[in-house]
Amino acid sequence: MLDWKSFPKPILALAPMAGYTDSAYRQLIKSLARSVVVFSEFVSADALHYKSVKTKEMLKFSEKEQPFIPQIFGKRPAHFGEAAQVVESLGAAGVDLNMGCPARKVVNSDHGSALLKNSKLASEIIEATVKAVKIPVSVKMRLGISDAKGLLDFAKMCEASGASLITIHGRTAKQMYLGEADYTPIYEVKKHLKIPVIGNGDIDSVEKFHAKLGNLDGLMIGRATMSNPWLMKEIEKSLTGKRFRKPETLKGKLPTILKHAKLMIEVKGERRGMMEMRKFLAGYVRGEADVKQLRQKLVVVETYKEAEKLLKDFLGKLAKK
Repeated sequence: MLDWKSFPKPILALAPMAGYTDSAYRQLIKSLARSVVVFSEFVSADALHYKSVKTKEMLKFSEKEQPFIPQIFGKRPAHFGEAAQVVESLGAAGVDLNMGCPARKVVNSDHGSALLKNSKLASEIIEATVKAVKIPVSVKMRLGISDAKGLLDFAKMCEASGASLITIHGRTAKQMYLGEADYTPIYEVKKHLKIPVIGNGDIDSVEKFHAKLGNLDGLMIGRATMSNPWLMKEIEKSLTGKRFRKPETLKGKLPTILKHAKLMIEVKGERRGMMEMRKFLAGYVRGEADVKQLRQKLVVVETYKEAEKLLKDFLGKLAKK
């Protein structure tokens, strides 16, 4: 069973990102960097309580993804417990509780970072989840709603309620993703907790990973991987004293791009898989010269062969210049 305290440090984790960290993407990341701990895009505890087939589908994963940590959100302690039992029954290594999502729709429903204002309810949610399962329960949060004044007390409450690991994003809920992530309050929290603490926010290079790690047990990376999944391999290699340079040209990136598309199709079928692949394709070619027309075509592709041909034809034209 996963034990966060004895888990090799520093922990390198893929952040839960709605619409991005599905099984195909998690498998892609794990194929590049085996040591990465992958978290799922968040799923609704309420939906699992009401036995939503679509929501349960989101929890499907490959054993290649282990240790796989699904993230659940909501506000009803009993529903969290039931959802965690579903997660456990599927064979996941742990379960993560979302107490940090700043999206207006989520917060207005008293979910996500809204729980930072209600320590009593947050504690009840953690305790109900811990009581319901044997797998470790972790919590992801932000610094606070508008400042970090209550962060330490909230983090201590999470530990006392049974959480075995916490991840803190270095922004407040009101900041959303604006401004620079502040790690100073996260370092302070770590000084007072016995459970592992992971930091999150703005890690987009090997250099920044090492600069921001400080006294933390690991770092979680999200948005920077969307168009650069090779970042995880760069960091993983650096932790063993080795170097890896990500492919700088589209030709070098192509095998990974096509692998991602194939994984999407395996997981979701070609029609849906390629529709969801469009946003990734646009990101992968960003920064290439004279790429505007290619991007316009990639965001409407419907088949793997169509995407492959567009990319290879583009490379052929570049070779002739």
